[in-house]
Amino acid sequence: MITGKALERVSSGKRESAMSDNRYSGLPVVNLTIIAINFMYFGYLEMIGDTENTMFMIAHGALYLPAVQQGEYWRLLTAVFMHFGIGHIINNMLVLYVLGDNLERALGSIRYLVLYLVCGIGANCVSLWYDQTAALQQTAISVSAGASGAVFGVVGGLLYAVSINRGRLEDLSARQLAVMILFSLYFGFTSTGVNNAAHIAGLVIGVIMGLILYRKPRKNNRFN
Repeated sequence: MITGKALERVSSGKRESAMSDNRYSGLPVVNLTIIAINFMYFGYLEMIGDTENTMFMIAHGALYLPAVQQGEYWRLLTAVFMHFGIGHIINNMLVLYVLGDNLERALGSIRYLVLYLVCGIGANCVSLWYDQTAALQQTAISVSAGASGAVFGVVGGLLYAVSINRGRLEDLSARQLAVMILFSLYFGFTSTGVNNAAHIAGLVIGVIMGLILYRKPRKNNRFN
């Protein structure tokens, strides 16, 4: 008969073995740094102006089609680290804090950073394409900012990693991610002022980047 303490020791031993075989385990430095940069830039912008003022945000790096058409391509990156108000940044950074460390451990720090930036910039490119279509139809052109495209990319990368690990990665399951994705998309499509094009694009690019960057860890068949 295996006692509760014995089961705990076995479980602990398996976790320690898995962690020792995982070269990407440890503190999620890149994820925490990204979160810190977002909050620092947000704090700076709030000190010198108002992050809920559209013109102020355009002046400091938000995504705006006419500005990009004039050669300000750097906005594709800076907009990823800007947010409209405290609620916007709290929502995005909370999701990133909860999920980002899982993906960083799975990919490794450098690959995680690549995925995050590619998803954020790629989502902004799709957002610009959507705005270009709106401009051709003579409808309003939006001003965009936020890490949502990159965050959805992280979710997409996790969805791929979870799917090839029999529906679970660490404490995450495919069902949990699917529910979160559906809820987030529903909230986006039923709310105003939400860049749904960037959200969907980030999610799709995240899955693609997961396919490119993630490698399922090999099982350790050694016996001690």
